[in-house]
Amino acid sequence: METLLQSRSSQCIEREEKYNAHNYHPLPVVLDKGKGVYVWDVEGKKYFDFLSGYSAINQGHCHPRIIQTLVEQAQKLTLTSRAFHSELLGEYAQFITSFFGYDKVLPMNTGVEGVETAIKLARKWGYAYKGIEENKAVIIVCEGNFHGRTINVISFSSDPDSKKDFGPFVPGYISIEFNNLNELAGALKDKNVCGFLVEPIQGEAGVVVPDAGYLSSCYAMCKAANVLFIADEIQTGLARTGRMLACDYESVKPDILILGKALSGGTLPVSAVLCNDEIMLTIKPGEHGSTYGGNPLACKVAMVALQVLVDENMAENSDELGNYFRTKLAALQSPYISLIRGKGLFNAIVIKHSHKDAAWTLCLEMMKNGLLAKPTHGDKIRFAPPLLITKNEMDICIEIIAKSLAILD
Repeated sequence: METLLQSRSSQCIEREEKYNAHNYHPLPVVLDKGKGVYVWDVEGKKYFDFLSGYSAINQGHCHPRIIQTLVEQAQKLTLTSRAFHSELLGEYAQFITSFFGYDKVLPMNTGVEGVETAIKLARKWGYAYKGIEENKAVIIVCEGNFHGRTINVISFSSDPDSKKDFGPFVPGYISIEFNNLNELAGALKDKNVCGFLVEPIQGEAGVVVPDAGYLSSCYAMCKAANVLFIADEIQTGLARTGRMLACDYESVKPDILILGKALSGGTLPVSAVLCNDEIMLTIKPGEHGSTYGGNPLACKVAMVALQVLVDENMAENSDELGNYFRTKLAALQSPYISLIRGKGLFNAIVIKHSHKDAAWTLCLEMMKNGLLAKPTHGDKIRFAPPLLITKNEMDICIEIIAKSLAILD
């Protein structure tokens, strides 16, 4: 019976490998159910989820309020397309613009659609208001960025795996070192620069946190150069770092704000781009859109997903338990952890080991011991549990990590 049960995961993985594209390299676990901070595999084994769908599940798996809203709205009206008005789009637009303090929202679906939208808005604004010559607009980006995988977005990626054999690429970008104000100052001298696109904390790069004051200095420099400050808060936003937005740590209000992932509590793709009228109203009917963007189901779910973050004090819990987690990890004094970094419950460790696959080996061991996390860029492991995790649950997770580190001896 045990052999039969174990083979179910193998069968699922084998079928996926046979019929699905090989564009991911997942851990060998087949998940079947989720609730709160936990997920279960097809054999019924329970795990702590320390990835949270790359921060799409900040509110926890299958949050009852979000799921109830999803089901109720799904039985009423799911999609109209933007060929018609819907009652919920106006309600949602008012809600989210008031929530974050902007004039307008442009609703989309995926994170990368939000990034593409922000880039188009910045270019439109550059031509309309800054007087940039047609087709000359430039956007500054940072090395080590991850903003998605469209051809346009990978055009300014510094990750070789994202770019090899996908060219030719889209021009119009200047790439500078992240957390380097001197390089930003140099790039801003270009009169054709219309925007600076930045992740407040670089997630895919391994939760790289910039120096204190970096974001506020970047914002001030952009203002002085008449350049839009564009914050990609798709992964860092919505309470993940211990504030509603990571930019809130430095009281920076982006000219263009990009949100996604946890905007639906992990139920369906919902993204949003927020800015004020001067920027947003440069785009006219027919110049940009999405069949599913702003659909009634997404609008209703997003409002509840945002309200849950506030009602359940998830930013505060993220801040408190994030500090606790980093302190406890440091106290382990493991020779295999060379660096711990993060804010709130957005954290990563850098593994120091002679074996190049040590981080992957450690993740397999943590999986065996009941905790799911995934390496990034070889030697880094992100730790990002749902924001409703408790202190007692965190203590159990730290014990699992400590126990699992022994595999590297």
